[in-house]
Amino acid sequence: MGYQLAREAFSEIFESIKKKYDIWAPVRKEGEGTFSEIDVIRYDKIKDLDEIEWEKRSDYSFKESLLKIRETIFYFTEDETIVPKEQEKDLLIFLRSCEMHALKRLDEMYLKSGKEDFYYARMRKKAKFILMGCKESCETGFCVSMGTNKSENYDAYLKLENNRVCLDVSDEELKKYFKGAPEEEVLPEFVQANLEKVELPKHLSKESAKLPIWEEYGARCIGCGRCNFVCPTCTCFTMQDIFYKDNEKAGERRRVWASCQVDKYDTIAGGHEFRTKKADKVRFKVLHKIYHYEKRFGYPMCVGCGRCDSVCPEYISYSNLINRLSKEEKRNEE
Repeated sequence: MGYQLAREAFSEIFESIKKKYDIWAPVRKEGEGTFSEIDVIRYDKIKDLDEIEWEKRSDYSFKESLLKIRETIFYFTEDETIVPKEQEKDLLIFLRSCEMHALKRLDEMYLKSGKEDFYYARMRKKAKFILMGCKESCETGFCVSMGTNKSENYDAYLKLENNRVCLDVSDEELKKYFKGAPEEEVLPEFVQANLEKVELPKHLSKESAKLPIWEEYGARCIGCGRCNFVCPTCTCFTMQDIFYKDNEKAGERRRVWASCQVDKYDTIAGGHEFRTKKADKVRFKVLHKIYHYEKRFGYPMCVGCGRCDSVCPEYISYSNLINRLSKEEKRNEE
């Protein structure tokens, strides 16, 4: 159901929505980038639509609105553990089409791969999603190649047009806020073509792990893990036990974002590490995105947002690596 409202009329509705929902959206953080003169766009709670960065893709994905960077999973004392209370308000999250597809992947991993993750599940049940359209492709994105440039399973779509707010609302609960508003068709804007194009390999196998391309890219990787942190589908984390100074037998256990690309991430008891070389780590990440995950769920883990290409300090292009894998595959078939 579509609506077109004047900004003033929508502002009143927005105030009502905020009473029930914490609203998360991409926000431009001035001077908080790598250097003081560089901005960064990342997710934060908003109070007004004017806070949202509409034009540029966020540097960090929406996942930190569902998966906290540092999350306390329980508090402990000498004789008991206590799970933190869930937040009171529901969530309303603005995201783009590629991230709607990333959400599907997070749901597969956290909710449908055996026993569901308690902490993700309770946040996910409270969340609704508002789609942001994309008039133009971002510089490094390849969502069209991945088939993630269009979405239909949003709770609402919203765009600003001059002094009007245009919405397509599918969620019944959200529709209640617009009861009595004049209805008018509103269609989402989707990217039709990217500057970057990717051709996925069609016949990857265990033999693909032996290609010399991994050593080439591994020689350039510095293992900083930035590609994992900005990715909307990477979910690696590590565990930390924090002991309080006033009582060393009490504290809290946290799970904290981590990266399969950093040293010691996969170290186990006894000091054994499964992947010590950077080449092995790069190979693990890439094949997990486009081979292992697809074998299990039927579609690639990567959604083509292109953030990993933009954030890498060594200018390693994930999309170029995938295209080279495809070329290697064709060369071997010939």
